[in-house]
Amino acid sequence: MSDKFVISISRQYGCGGRELAGILAEKLGVKLYDRQIVHIAAAKLGINDLSEEELLEMENRVQPLSMHFMPFHSFGTHMGDSSSGMFLSESAAIKKLVADGSCVILGRCADYVLRDNPDHFAIFACADDDFREQRGKTAYEGKSLKELDAEDKKRARYYNYYTGRNWGEGQNYDLVVNTSKKPLGQIADGIIAYIKAIKKA
Repeated sequence: MSDKFVISISRQYGCGGRELAGILAEKLGVKLYDRQIVHIAAAKLGINDLSEEELLEMENRVQPLSMHFMPFHSFGTHMGDSSSGMFLSESAAIKKLVADGSCVILGRCADYVLRDNPDHFAIFACADDDFREQRGKTAYEGKSLKELDAEDKKRARYYNYYTGRNWGEGQNYDLVVNTSKKPLGQIADGIIAYIKAIKKA
């Protein structure tokens, strides 16, 4: 595929979204970014004494929403906790990486960060519960569907807090794909065909 593009992949835990992102990047011959963004952001903040797991866990420190909730984006940059600092630094890292060329970005609220980028295509990957439950057993260290759903609640809370939008809501994405319907390679081909058709229009 010619011309510049960036694909962001958001996904339900256990649907194979990480694998799908990797297949897309390989088919398109571009880089895949995910946890590299976390490390770039941490370096910008001068955080060098935390493990990767500890850095990722920072995203789970967002408290559950309350009746008096006001989303982070309403405050601008005036919230000083470590989690908000990481979000802002990750956002800056994403924009810098995208400026360097076409790529696939997994997670990191990239669909929101790049919402005004005309070369950006936001994809949300989901799957049926039976499919996710089976993958939980085989590909996610024996995690139950309940455990997968708990991880999704953390993702949704983080995303909603920093973006003011609802995680997984179709209107926030260019395309929603169900990974339990076809092999991931075929789904990747479908996504590429969709993007090519849109770029030609």
